[in-house]
Amino acid sequence: MKFTRFERQGAVSYGMVEDNIVYRIEGDIFGDYRVTEERYKLSELRILAPCKPSKIVAVGINYRDHATEMKHDLPEDPVIFIKPATAVIGPEDKIIMPAMSKRVDYEAELALVIGKQAKNVEPSEALQYVLGATCLNDVTARDLQNKDGQWTRAKGFDTFAPMGPFIVTGADYNNIDIELVLNGEVKQKSNTAYFITKAQEIVSYISKVMTLNPGDVIATGTPSGVGPMSKGDIVEVRLQGIGTLKNHVE
Repeated sequence: MKFTRFERQGAVSYGMVEDNIVYRIEGDIFGDYRVTEERYKLSELRILAPCKPSKIVAVGINYRDHATEMKHDLPEDPVIFIKPATAVIGPEDKIIMPAMSKRVDYEAELALVIGKQAKNVEPSEALQYVLGATCLNDVTARDLQNKDGQWTRAKGFDTFAPMGPFIVTGADYNNIDIELVLNGEVKQKSNTAYFITKAQEIVSYISKVMTLNPGDVIATGTPSGVGPMSKGDIVEVRLQGIGTLKNHVE
């Protein structure tokens, strides 16, 4: 299934997407819901971030080529950090360059959306707690990351977590082509098969640190090829079978 979240005439709803037609959902996709006969063309709607997470838990250094690129040793355990919910924006929304940073980078990522509360789950059962996958750009103020020595400020600015446009269920999260396209030019190109820590292991590991709530998002890391964005750029995260997330830089 393919879910989206949209605004129409001031009202926000979830929807199920089939062939560019959105069927409005009554209720909550993380609880009880029903798909109605009320339908719209995608082009008629403002598509929002596909969920409202209480937190985004992100994994750093989860592709071997990116570890080499950033001159990091391979981690013994997943390196995790949190992006605040206030960083979330949706498709076509603007990424705002903060005045205190001189270099803001793109990072294309597969994001897992948690479907039900997860605490202390084992890898063998972890994916049962995942509703589906979406696209995410882990926007990073690279100069501030290097200056601070930790990542909260660099990755926590408002607009630094574009997500969407869909949540797609039933994908093989460990075998998805991933690309970052900047102004029409491919800058990152890889496959989640090159994860250091697989999707089910990531969910399990994080659940043993903190409770994951329905709607929470796990960003699974970025491949090599990260680089800077500039005002006026158009940046796209493309995930095979999941969709394309497009944003403008301002």
